Amino acid sequence: MKRALLDILACPIDKHHPLDLLVFEEKDEVVEGVIICPECHRWYPIRDEIPEMLPDELRKDAEDLPFLKKWKEHIPEDIVKNGKPFNLKG
Repeated sequence: MKRALLDILACPIDKHHPLDLLVFEEKDEVVEGVIICPECHRWYPIRDEIPEMLPDELRKDAEDLPFLKKWKEHIPEDIVKNGKPFNLKG
């Protein structure tokens, strides 16, 4: 994902802009990272340079929870424990 894309992205749920970007791996573009909506506390993974900004009903916990576990040390604790639609609470 090109960093400039963040300038035009809004949360698909509450339409909030701007969103927060955390980068875990970057080459010419962001390879892996997470986009966070500071309003509704939803998080969207960036995998293989692609931001996956799907609405809750199209997301799969079997795909998102392993991503969250992999990067939990780099993601704010509030998102890890209370993020939507999936989190690592309890």
